[in-house]
Amino acid sequence: MTLSLIPLLDFPLINPGDELPVLIHESLQENELQLQNNDILVLAQKIVSKAENRFVNLTTVTPSDSALFYAQQTGKDPRLLELILSESNQVLRTRENLIIVEHRLGFVCANAGIDHSNVNGPWGDPADWVLLLPENPDQSAACIRDYLEELYQVSIGILIIDSHGRAWRLGTIGTTIGLSGLPGLMDLRGKPDLYNYRLRVTKVGAADELAAAASLVMGQANEKTPVVMVRGFPYALREANLQELIRPEELDLFR
Repeated sequence: MTLSLIPLLDFPLINPGDELPVLIHESLQENELQLQNNDILVLAQKIVSKAENRFVNLTTVTPSDSALFYAQQTGKDPRLLELILSESNQVLRTRENLIIVEHRLGFVCANAGIDHSNVNGPWGDPADWVLLLPENPDQSAACIRDYLEELYQVSIGILIIDSHGRAWRLGTIGTTIGLSGLPGLMDLRGKPDLYNYRLRVTKVGAADELAAAASLVMGQANEKTPVVMVRGFPYALREANLQELIRPEELDLFR
């Protein structure tokens, strides 16, 4: 198996209202790349959020009593905490300068995925601007996929990723927050290993494995490579959504 991850170099900066599928097509042409059947495009969450105008200026936010309460616990800006609470189903843990929540999309992360980095709004102090995650990343991925599949007459997958921390290890990695046209989870139970032993519990988070690999190619700072084309994904493409990757709360031993 050969897995190729090819960044789309010099991808343009994204503004609210930009048509991402069109810009991806133009970038593929500029990079002299042609989509083929079973290719996957991995997109950084930030360009999707920017195109969908998920910007918020903190000066427009009025913190609630709950936000003020968590501000005392964490030392964070209560206006930011108000946004975090509005994007979350529940607060799971807090300490100084940290709040862990269950995002309204179902996954657990810090700060509801709200970010300051590489964000600059159209007015006021740049430090007051933050960016929320896309409203519906699965739908965003499906719309981009539909456009490009029609244009290129191929079957492809779209993966939207963000940088998340993990419960047991240091450091952030690329993690799936939305997908269309590729499996999130691969159930290998019943398949034989090298010694013909039938696997009993193995399920592979294929989309997250790919998200982590693509994140290495994208970088985390000023690389300007928020889209990566993947060729050679080892699993058959199929319809899927984020929910198949979310561990049900009743099976989560850490809640």
